[in-house]
Amino acid sequence: MTLHVLVEKSEKLLVLTLNRPDKKNALTRAMYKTLATEITKADTDPDIRCILIMANGDMFTAGNDLADFAAVGNAAGAPKPEDANPLLPALARVRTPIVAAVNGRAVGVGVTMLLHCDMVYVADDALLSTPFVNLALVPEAGSTLLMPSRIGHVRAFEMFVLGEPVNAEKAVNWGIANRAVPPSELHATARAAAIAIAARAPASVVTTKALMREQSAMLARMSEETGHFVRQLKSAEFKEAFTAFSERRAPDFSKFD
Repeated sequence: MTLHVLVEKSEKLLVLTLNRPDKKNALTRAMYKTLATEITKADTDPDIRCILIMANGDMFTAGNDLADFAAVGNAAGAPKPEDANPLLPALARVRTPIVAAVNGRAVGVGVTMLLHCDMVYVADDALLSTPFVNLALVPEAGSTLLMPSRIGHVRAFEMFVLGEPVNAEKAVNWGIANRAVPPSELHATARAAAIAIAARAPASVVTTKALMREQSAMLARMSEETGHFVRQLKSAEFKEAFTAFSERRAPDFSKFD
């Protein structure tokens, strides 16, 4: 069976590579669990001083796997704790610094997870989009708190509500990414940055990261977002959006209040 998340430990790094290129690295529940488990374990592993997240193929990630979306949306009853994404609290809680290398397109959670990374490199042809409202959903990963703080309210609202993609140049200028580099140099550049972080005084690095983040606020916002997100997955609005996507047409929200 092909591993959809490759795990490598070397040079004081934990390298997590999304490896589902035939599905544009769309993230399944199993992939989320693997990522969350490995990120959480890094904090107690003395041989890990930095985490590097990257992807194989021509796209960083298309976001959530639509089959998983549909399964939650079609489930009977109220939202359950297991419906929540385990990666999100893991990202909020982790003390180990994270570097991301974004190739091609990053969609939805593929963008919001970057707000929890401490350094981000994008290929110069990268496109970042957060089309949550286009799918009748709401943003997640604490991004309704973090994105406006990072890039300003009006830019964040445009990204979330209109779903307009942001290119690599804007991502750098707005402060979502550190630098844009040619695709052929992306992984090497990000790995070099991760190695440089791992070479710094570990307690100093961890403390600096902790001082720069308000963990309790992020976790509280994530919990609030998750409740709305899962409820929207069970809504008539989402059913219309999902059906329209499957039928390759624009959704019609005119009948909803």
